Amino acid sequence: MSPVPAGPGKPGAGTGNTRARYRRILRFAARHLLTIWFHELFLHRIGLSGIANRTRASRMHNFARRFHALAVELGGLMIKVGQFMSSRLDVLPPEITQELEGLQDEVPPVPFDAIRVLAERELGAPLEQRFAWVEQAPIAAASLGQAHRAGLLPADAADTGLETVVVKVQRPGIEDIVAADLAALRKVGGWLSHFRVVSKRVDMPGLVAEFAQTSLQEIDYLNEAANAERFAADFSGDQRVAAPAVVWERTTRRVLTLEDVTAFKITDARALAAAGIDPVLVAPVFAEVMFDQLFTNGYFHADPHPGNIFITPSPDADGGHPWKVTFIDFGMMGEVPAGTRSGLRKLLIAAAGRDGKGLVEAISQVGVLLPSADTSELERAMTQLFSRFGGMGFAELREVDPREFRGFADEFGQTIRTLPFQLPEDFLLIIRAISLTSGACSSLDPGFNLWDSVEPYAAQLLREERGNLASDVAKQALEIAGIALGMPTRLDSMLARMEDGSLAVATPRLERRLARLERAGQRTASMVMFAAVLVAGAILRPGDEVLGNVLMVASVLPLLHGLWVGRRGG
Repeated sequence: MSPVPAGPGKPGAGTGNTRARYRRILRFAARHLLTIWFHELFLHRIGLSGIANRTRASRMHNFARRFHALAVELGGLMIKVGQFMSSRLDVLPPEITQELEGLQDEVPPVPFDAIRVLAERELGAPLEQRFAWVEQAPIAAASLGQAHRAGLLPADAADTGLETVVVKVQRPGIEDIVAADLAALRKVGGWLSHFRVVSKRVDMPGLVAEFAQTSLQEIDYLNEAANAERFAADFSGDQRVAAPAVVWERTTRRVLTLEDVTAFKITDARALAAAGIDPVLVAPVFAEVMFDQLFTNGYFHADPHPGNIFITPSPDADGGHPWKVTFIDFGMMGEVPAGTRSGLRKLLIAAAGRDGKGLVEAISQVGVLLPSADTSELERAMTQLFSRFGGMGFAELREVDPREFRGFADEFGQTIRTLPFQLPEDFLLIIRAISLTSGACSSLDPGFNLWDSVEPYAAQLLREERGNLASDVAKQALEIAGIALGMPTRLDSMLARMEDGSLAVATPRLERRLARLERAGQRTASMVMFAAVLVAGAILRPGDEVLGNVLMVASVLPLLHGLWVGRRGG
């Protein structure tokens, strides 16, 4: 087994360190899950939910703060987990998501000697025989790998047309660290799946499996190289977009060599202005490029944070675009299935048209709302939301009286929180991409209004959707005709069953309510018995220690019965 870093920047601690890492993650998770069980389930079952409610916000914030510190210290996948949790607005409270949204994948670099050993083993020769030169100081260091600038040998430069490249090398031992982290996450996911409050909202095994697949793809640089070429092919005729070329002769599963496309960081407004590029003009172009990926190509960069996007001047554009939006780091890519893409297009059209009902229908189509959801209140909430805040940019929203937001939250917050939301796995990457895009555009232009980019794009999509309207109407007409033709037969069957008394009418909702009332009565009786026996034991214990101890121990029996009845009915 290869050497394992003792920490984000300390190589060579061996396999014992991965075991210690695994146990530490599990201890952290177990301690906080026990705290959550005690406050959110146990106190609720014995009628002390008020205590849990009063302390919930501070407990969630403390958990997020401690996890943030753990992730920064351990590196590896823990930073990725924190970033992933910050995007789970559907199942995690804001105290957690807000604390973790600033978690950056920046760790101390690995010493160059360790990087050299791994790179030479992968490339099959000393670095001096593979590159003309390699800078020892990294230009970027992340939890899974780090990048160094290098020069190609003359023969390779002649073949590729490139001189300067970026060599991305895995952190030594990262595969062992990833394996340990994924094993710990699977264990924690198994624990969480036993909580009904979690299992009703999230498929934990599926979620962990999806995260594992994404993580393993990120440390396979052959996969990232293929992603880069596919992305470049999608925009091959687009003068607005650029991507680095892959040097396949110097690329393996652990070493990736790409064209050096380093330019102006997209959020460096001062440098852009000095180069004669207006940041205000960059924002809408970047938004349009991301919309093309999400709604047209169906293949998108899922991590478009400012460190992965450059603005590259094009001095020889010959009347074309004077600069390009250049993407790097294709380890995390998303693919939008055709059905989801159709729903997203309808969602965009509804949002641009301030159509609350259409928005809810589109949300249901992409699988965010479960079929059992009662959407009437959500439609009313969306309609009022558009009526008051629709069309506002971030700069305008900052000027709105906070009491208005609180009023909206008071009126509709409970409605939205109680709806059965379940974000599909690919939808999380879409939300992340749109969120990062919006943030970058707002930093380029404080007055940037995302609606200004959405509306013309939605108008174009609407024209395309109308082209399919005739076929849709014909299809619906055939479906209605089929239902109408079958109606007499169904009515005859129902009348015959009514006449012979075989028609059964079920009232499952009423039956569930009666069963729930019965269980509540049993649970209350058990809890009263538990409290009575426990108090009696405590009172008798000073005078008769044996009897007091027996009664206090015996009080566990009605307690367990009450908890079992409550769980059976949950």
